[in-house]
Amino acid sequence: MKNERENSIEFIPVEAEDLPEFRKLLQESFAIAVIESFGDKSEGPIPPDEVIQESFNANDAETYHILCNDKKVGGVVLRINNETHHNKMDWFFLSPAHSGSGISFATWKAIEAKYPTTQVWELVTPYFEKRNIHFYVNKCGFRIVEFFNTYHSDSHGHQRGGEKDEQMPHRKEFFRFEKVMNAE
Repeated sequence: MKNERENSIEFIPVEAEDLPEFRKLLQESFAIAVIESFGDKSEGPIPPDEVIQESFNANDAETYHILCNDKKVGGVVLRINNETHHNKMDWFFLSPAHSGSGISFATWKAIEAKYPTTQVWELVTPYFEKRNIHFYVNKCGFRIVEFFNTYHSDSHGHQRGGEKDEQMPHRKEFFRFEKVMNAE
């Protein structure tokens, strides 16, 4: 296992013809946590194709393959606002083979370095994803700033999946995280 200092991270833009395979790998990665928490569900891809496609098509989206030591290990979809410098991570995944290798943290640090003018980073993650919550709060320095649930709905489009969410309990509750970057 490599530690964070030995992981050389690069971002390669995802081309239009790569998007179907990228989406498939993202869905395979995300499905693992849902299956571990809720059992094998036959509700279709997790997250749904149309939700991922919406992120790909956003005007401010930047979609990258993540390479570690010249090997493709995952991907990320970022939303970069060059006016407000309030940026979002829509999707971040690694191949399950790289779990616990330090690549996630090295990738996050590389994202911060790639976007040094960011004032605030934002992301959402499901309540049941304890590994994600640990990673973002304890390793990366994010803070949980909002909890979407039946008592507090998301009126700003942070949750994904639309009407389909109402039938799937694992998609109803999300945390919104923020990381305020140090002022230079």
